[in-house]
Amino acid sequence: MMPNAARRSERSRTAILDAVLALLRESGYADLTIEAIASRAGVGKQTIYRWWPGRGAVVLDALVEQAAAAGPQALPDTGDLEADLRVVVRAIVAELADPRLSATTRALTIETLSSEAFADQMRDRMLRPQLDTVKDRLRSAREAGDLRPEVDLDQAVELLIGPMYHRWMMRTGPLTEEYADGIVDLAMAALRPGTAGKPRPGTA
Repeated sequence: MMPNAARRSERSRTAILDAVLALLRESGYADLTIEAIASRAGVGKQTIYRWWPGRGAVVLDALVEQAAAAGPQALPDTGDLEADLRVVVRAIVAELADPRLSATTRALTIETLSSEAFADQMRDRMLRPQLDTVKDRLRSAREAGDLRPEVDLDQAVELLIGPMYHRWMMRTGPLTEEYADGIVDLAMAALRPGTAGKPRPGTA
């Protein structure tokens, strides 16, 4: 009986993605090569290039599938918006401050600058799901009256997430829990009810 080609291909694909994650843990992105992935997975390089155009694409797939296997992620909703935001912002800052994790994210970010198609995939498959969890928590807070009703949720997410990525990309300062808490303090000062918001054109 001939082996099932689809099943064989899926086994090879799974082995490749598992190899990527293992090599990232062991030696990091800088030492990750297609040759090393192929050797660890027990496949030929041509098999990898048949499915992915290069290293960045296969790493992205591996990370996305790892996140999917972990299941849907949601921000905590304890009823205390400020405390819940501190948890998630501290977690993101800690990840960016971790040299091994940060090296992979930085390398993938660099690849987005030279490929619009890859940038679209990074945004839609990796970044957008993370941002949407923050947006969902802010939406529930707005419905509960913990945010100003006119707050633009997309802008509010950027207000929370943007500063830490700017500091990380530009290396303008340390990434610490104190810095994370400062971001939340400033954001809440702008977003909580009772703060003065500049009227938008046509809404005064």
